[in-house]
Amino acid sequence: MRKRAAQSPRAKFIIITGGVLSSLGKGLTAAALGALLKAKGLKVSMQKLDPYLNLDPGTMNPHQHGEVYVTDDGAETDLDLGHYERFLDTPMTRRSSYTAGRIYSQVLSKERRGDYLGGTVQVIPHVTDEVKAAILSMSEDELDVVLVEVGGTVGDIESLPFLEAVRQLKGDLGRGRCLFIHLSYLPYLPTSGEFKSKPTQHSVKELRSIGIQPDIIVCRGALPISPESKAKIALFCDVSLDAVFTAVDVKNIYELPLKLHAEGLEKKVSKLLSLGRQEPDISPWRALVERQARLSKTVSIAIVGKYGELMDSYKSLKEALGHGGLAHEAKVEFHYFNAEEVRLDNVEKLLKHDHGVLVPGGFGQRGIEGMIGAVNYARTRRIPFLGICLGLQCAVIEFSRNVAKIPAANSEEFRPNCRDNVIFRMTGWYDPNTGHRAQRDPSDDLGGSMRLGSYPCQVAPGTLAMAAYGAPLIHERHRHRFEFNPRFINPLTKAGLVISGQGPADPLENPAHPRPKLVEIVELADHPWFVCCQFHPEFKSSPMSPHPLFKAFIGAALAERGKMEGSKKG
Repeated sequence: MRKRAAQSPRAKFIIITGGVLSSLGKGLTAAALGALLKAKGLKVSMQKLDPYLNLDPGTMNPHQHGEVYVTDDGAETDLDLGHYERFLDTPMTRRSSYTAGRIYSQVLSKERRGDYLGGTVQVIPHVTDEVKAAILSMSEDELDVVLVEVGGTVGDIESLPFLEAVRQLKGDLGRGRCLFIHLSYLPYLPTSGEFKSKPTQHSVKELRSIGIQPDIIVCRGALPISPESKAKIALFCDVSLDAVFTAVDVKNIYELPLKLHAEGLEKKVSKLLSLGRQEPDISPWRALVERQARLSKTVSIAIVGKYGELMDSYKSLKEALGHGGLAHEAKVEFHYFNAEEVRLDNVEKLLKHDHGVLVPGGFGQRGIEGMIGAVNYARTRRIPFLGICLGLQCAVIEFSRNVAKIPAANSEEFRPNCRDNVIFRMTGWYDPNTGHRAQRDPSDDLGGSMRLGSYPCQVAPGTLAMAAYGAPLIHERHRHRFEFNPRFINPLTKAGLVISGQGPADPLENPAHPRPKLVEIVELADHPWFVCCQFHPEFKSSPMSPHPLFKAFIGAALAERGKMEGSKKG
């Protein structure tokens, strides 16, 4: 007899699968539904199950996979977790993201320890049990609802263990504790003026062949589905007519909760899972969308980076800039420039029409001199500048070379044996959760040699950073393995660099031989707005709570726009 899974005191689970094609928007649809359920007063969280064999997305190419999102507890995750946090305004954790690689790694670790008592380790039950345990771990937070997005497309061989696991989960949890939502693409043929439901029928047939009958079908398309198409899908996919919904394309992703509410999706989910009849308070979402629709000003930001060919590479960054603009009733326009194509002799021509310059994070030497050229332009032309992670490092190198007169200044990442590496590789720090020293060997694999997650930072009074945050102690998320070399603090501050944020004193250090504090924020005193941070503030911005640095940066860019327009009139 199969062992029954341990049940949470109250959590109910919504499993979201996708069919027909990839990149349908499962993450956004799931996040919007989660926002509606939270608006009902329920305690909601989310989880992403990814079928690829990487342990996490940390070492994956941004051109191929998009940005790597980082949680407070240091998990490197899929960018969908950014959508989850921005829509729910709730932090995700390491439990919110599992890949097939992580699941298999845990199974193999147990096998090596002898946990399976010498038994043959198989996909069923060992891998599927591990997946179910990962899903049920979410209920440790005493949640009302957990939404679980299964990555990939139904029919992919990689997804089969996850789908088998969630099939078993429904039976383990019992009646009324779990439901399945299937998101499918519904093509529209303008020549015949009709929707084509056959791809959806085949996708659901594939799902049913492995034992999963969807309770709800959400059809993604460019236009609302006709009643005839809904009736056809309901009939051939064996769901009730009121369980077929449209997820129509929207220009503004924050319209999704309103669109799905108008369709009645959360009402159907609430009925099937007995979540109560209370209507969600969607007034904040309506107010947000109305504010975005009436933005009267426009500000232009130049992003000089390395991964802009794929829009999702800077997903959180662009969202955070938009949030900053919203705080000033302004629409933010982005102009992306490939750092490899930016040079000192063309940087002014490329960037002269923008009101602010941003250099984002990244890894590797490619395009670095272009980023440094963008820093130089913003510093010397007194254009508002925001540098993030690698952007801070480029700013420190540029300042060292051109202001502090250290012509060979560089980073250990790019010139390992350079004597004047103002940016160097970390060799150790203290884990903020345990207070113990966490040493990193330079030979560590790339996935295990970074400072990850939330760390505290003390903000200096009277600085641009303090004006933005309004608080002496902040917590921000990190993802880097190189940072400001403390050996150069004195010469650079003497030359005019302001260190406006540092990690707090090390609780375990020897008072007689104190370690220099980690440099977290630098700025320039004689510049209208020039701020760089080693952390990633974009990961803590949401439409309802714009991040202070992005709010201040866009405010400075708007002031610059006013100056530029005034000089043209003059």
